[in-house]
Amino acid sequence: MRLFSYLYRKMMQWSQHRHAPCYLYSLSFAESSFFPIPPDFMLAPMSLAKPEKAFTYAALTTVSSVLGALFGYVIGYFFMHFLSPIIDKLGYAPKFLKVQQYFQQYGFWVMFIAGFGPIPYKIFTITAGAMKIPLLPFIIGSLIGRGGRFFLVTGLIRWQGERMEKLLMSYIDRVGWVLLFALVIAGLLYHCHTIPH
Repeated sequence: MRLFSYLYRKMMQWSQHRHAPCYLYSLSFAESSFFPIPPDFMLAPMSLAKPEKAFTYAALTTVSSVLGALFGYVIGYFFMHFLSPIIDKLGYAPKFLKVQQYFQQYGFWVMFIAGFGPIPYKIFTITAGAMKIPLLPFIIGSLIGRGGRFFLVTGLIRWQGERMEKLLMSYIDRVGWVLLFALVIAGLLYHCHTIPH
């Protein structure tokens, strides 16, 4: 059953609807806590159709995503013991364990990285709640990571139009990792230059 293909086609239809912004923000909220399809698939064609509203769409998608992340946090905080058998059955347990290790090693930066990474964002938000990660760093990291991703998508769409939309649909995660790698390198270079010799 081609569930994800169906959902993708459905979202492409929604992006042309007069209530598309409401669908986009609802999708962004849901994807951060339980829905499997990222909002980029609606954000890109909507930004292409109305480039003058692209950054407004990106900003509101970011806010909706962070609100959804908080909902995921609540799910993990209060209901993780109910979810554990379902997570095991769906085969997500190894990913949750890996994310827990990330939180232990990197703390705040995990939410920033999660906004771009290939592991579903909802796994990070639910795990953060289950581990009772401090809320303020969680929110700040989510804002930076998700905002960076969505503004990257809309910026590229405004720059290259339909050509970039097709490319993003195939390579959204790779583009995110390239940007993240560039930011890390820039940070390391800045750190090296600011260390007194």
